[in-house]
Amino acid sequence: AAPLKDTKLMDVKLGQLPSWLAMSDFTPGGIARAVRRGYDRYFNKYIDVKKGGVGGIAMVLAGYVVISYIWSYDHIKHDRHRKYH
Repeated sequence: AAPLKDTKLMDVKLGQLPSWLAMSDFTPGGIARAVRRGYDRYFNKYIDVKKGGVGGIAMVLAGYVVISYIWSYDHIKHDRHRKYH
């Protein structure tokens, strides 16, 4: 078996999760490397392909729509209650 530090999150058992998280690198450099690995994995799987479709771009746009709605939700909620009063 591979050491717990080299195990991917999807392969970690629920009982091992606290110790796996304790071994993770939460420094700014470690977080930046994790974001970069995630971006590289996404880019290689959905963007940099021979026969690409709109799936990768559509996911980015859907994520942008959801995040922008979450960021403006308080303003939308405030307008909703104020509209007819």
